[in-house]
Amino acid sequence: MDPTNVQNPDYFHKVVDCQWACPAHTPVPEYIRLIAAGRHADAYMINWKSNVFPGILGRTCDRPCEPACRRGRVEEEPVAICRLKRVAADMKGDVSNLMPTPATARNGKKVALVGAGPAAMTVARDLAPLGYHVVVHDGDTRAGGMIRTQIPKFRLPEEVIDEEVGYITALGPEMRLGQRVESLKQLLAEDYDAIFVGTGAPRGRDLNIPGRTEAAASIHIGIDWLSSVSFGHITKVGRRVIVLGGGNTAMDCCRSARRLGGEDVKVIVRSGFEEMKASPWEKEDAIGEDIPILNFLVPKEFKHDNGRLYGMTFEKVKAEYDARGRRNLVPTGEPDQFFECDDVLVAVGQENAFPWIERDIGLDFDKWGLPVLDEATFQSTNPKVFFGGDAAFGPKNIIWAVAHGHQAAISIHQFCQGLDLKDRPAPGVDVVSQRMGIHEWSYDNSPSLDLRFKVPHREKTAALKDIKAEVELGFDFKQAVAEAHRCLNCDVQTVFTEPACIECDACVDICPVDCLTFTDNGTEDDLRSRLSAPATTLDQALYVSAPLKTGRILAKDEDVCLHCGLCAERCPTGAWDMQRIIINVAQAESVCCSK
Repeated sequence: MDPTNVQNPDYFHKVVDCQWACPAHTPVPEYIRLIAAGRHADAYMINWKSNVFPGILGRTCDRPCEPACRRGRVEEEPVAICRLKRVAADMKGDVSNLMPTPATARNGKKVALVGAGPAAMTVARDLAPLGYHVVVHDGDTRAGGMIRTQIPKFRLPEEVIDEEVGYITALGPEMRLGQRVESLKQLLAEDYDAIFVGTGAPRGRDLNIPGRTEAAASIHIGIDWLSSVSFGHITKVGRRVIVLGGGNTAMDCCRSARRLGGEDVKVIVRSGFEEMKASPWEKEDAIGEDIPILNFLVPKEFKHDNGRLYGMTFEKVKAEYDARGRRNLVPTGEPDQFFECDDVLVAVGQENAFPWIERDIGLDFDKWGLPVLDEATFQSTNPKVFFGGDAAFGPKNIIWAVAHGHQAAISIHQFCQGLDLKDRPAPGVDVVSQRMGIHEWSYDNSPSLDLRFKVPHREKTAALKDIKAEVELGFDFKQAVAEAHRCLNCDVQTVFTEPACIECDACVDICPVDCLTFTDNGTEDDLRSRLSAPATTLDQALYVSAPLKTGRILAKDEDVCLHCGLCAERCPTGAWDMQRIIINVAQAESVCCSK
């Protein structure tokens, strides 16, 4: 194998698995260390730069970082990265003096943002300080989009939304709220240099089975129902409620129904429990509120008496898999199952809806009704129009919308300045040795066994009485520090200097996970099989040195390295060092400053 090119920012970036897995590439270990040091405002600002909504995401993120966390390879559960983000938000104090200030002068470019959700507000945050005249259009009278309308207040208090949206509106975008855009053609005819569409996936899928039309008064589309609850238009629900669907929207619906008077609330899903799209913790919270989840039941009919809904029938199915591993749901032959209900909430998926976008403006859509986009630049087939968030590639999570917003803002800036949209700026990288003495490091490097701390919850009876009472109470200071110390500091990398190595094998002897090997070089497949412990995780790279004095090479399996620093402590010549690699993914300001 060729020596590893550690000058490529992506090499060590991929080793920081949590940051690599985060769509916005938040420097997770860095802000967790700051939390452990009690520097909550600094931890918040690191988050704010990359993921824009730390307090919101600290409560609602889908947590793609946590399955990637290396602590989960040592113990059963990863670091509570998401809930530590909330700690930074809750304990930060006043950070207004740390926020960027509005631009002192316009740069002559005007950009329209359609929608005031997380994707569009991220674009506003990135472009407004650069002097762009940003105009945000939204049909709702308050900014936030689905963050505000579809996430229940018992999960996300309104004051958190107000605060974090407020940091963006303070940067000076023109907010045209309560003014729905009815025609993209008309918007294109105005004096905008670029347009960003971040309208989400606002249409909930329906379920057209017998009885749907007749019993329509008691059958509600989940996301629309949640919006009506959020705005106070719906304040009660029937005693018996069936929620159809297995995603996070279904979990929000069933838990909201419990708080609005539903005594017998159940979730019914056509798939198996493990195949449900809802996050495991969302399912756990629903079950904890006495909401059963019934699986492998396919809706057949809404039962009604002259339009009055009184129940539903379901066909029992089972999963069968073909030779290629594809799943099919087939009837079991058992009798249909009947469940009584007064209301049904349909949460079986969301779709994009663009009735306000004309089809004669040079903007192409695919067979699923999604805009045809360049996946790197988010530019549509109409060069002036960019998309992001759920409006771009279908429903995902808030953190994906933020990531799209950052990338779209770069593209819009380059488009408006006449630059090549494909010329994406490289991330910024800071490398600092953590050595303080021969055996001393400036970070906590003890990878001891330590179980994940549970986030305190409000007592169930009290939580179910008030739909605005936040259920999760968050870590206190002591719990936060203890959980932060579970982080293995994966951004502090083992960096090897070949000329200093005397091949004494001291590092190999002391490594607690056998990830180091001095050996003859070979092909990757061959080398992986000859390491002290075979390296079987192929998507995590090997660290391969240049040839040493004996002609051998040193290989390290990045997949199992704990970043404990014992190799660097033991090395008699200083060939090993522990270096903190801070990677900041470029944003629009990076392009602006570099030019």
